[in-house]
Amino acid sequence: MKRNILLLAAALPLASQAQELPQPSPSGEIEQVIGLTGIEVDYSRPSARGRKVFGDLVPYGELWRTGANACTRVELGGPVIVGGKPVAKGSYCLFTIPGADQWTFILNADTGLWGTGGYTADKDVVRVTAKPLTTTDHVETFTIGFDAVRDDKAVLDLRWENTRVGIELAADATEQALANIKAAMAGSDLKAGNYGRSARYCVDKGVMLPEALTWAEKAVAMDRKYWHLHTLALAQAANGKYKEAVATANESMAMAQKESDPNYVKMNKARIEEWTGK
Repeated sequence: MKRNILLLAAALPLASQAQELPQPSPSGEIEQVIGLTGIEVDYSRPSARGRKVFGDLVPYGELWRTGANACTRVELGGPVIVGGKPVAKGSYCLFTIPGADQWTFILNADTGLWGTGGYTADKDVVRVTAKPLTTTDHVETFTIGFDAVRDDKAVLDLRWENTRVGIELAADATEQALANIKAAMAGSDLKAGNYGRSARYCVDKGVMLPEALTWAEKAVAMDRKYWHLHTLALAQAANGKYKEAVATANESMAMAQKESDPNYVKMNKARIEEWTGK
């Protein structure tokens, strides 16, 4: 009898422990930097499992937690333009209202919700609409991702079953980038790459063009490589020095050909044709 009591006592701690089992809708996390702003999405990923999803498992016209289990949470590391509307830095729950022809995306300030229970529209910080697309590829497990990540923009992309829908996110990094450039230029021991990258950014943005030309010239003087010459040609053209730009681009293209870099050959050729009209 005493032995049985001891065995039971030894088993009690094990019985009280929570079971760790595979989840039918496991958690997922995705991060992306847009411009200079970090964005993180935490969500649970249900699978179709042979069921019809949208319009059935997930009804049209009703608020959806946009995943499973706890609400999908979006963390914005800075201010972001969501579907054309400004949203401040912070944590938000992502809700959606799916529809056959239109979806509504909602960011709500109440991040402690589980599902849609307790949701109140007065805590919405933004609502935007998007048109869903029907795809030929079947996506078994609900997936949130980032697509078309370029410059200061990206698309927050939702895919499940044969449906794909997304909204554009924009985080303008120009002000911070220019502050970073000015701080770097005030430093010492600068390399050709520092000058070249700063010049290219300003040329692409169409800002600080005289300074960009000076920096591009310094990059070439320190390291006469074809990519620095290409940036210099762009800076020269941006400052109205088209004759010099064509000559510099020709030199860059010749060096790129010698180094078997077809991308820079193509880019220089396109610019020369643009500047000469030929």
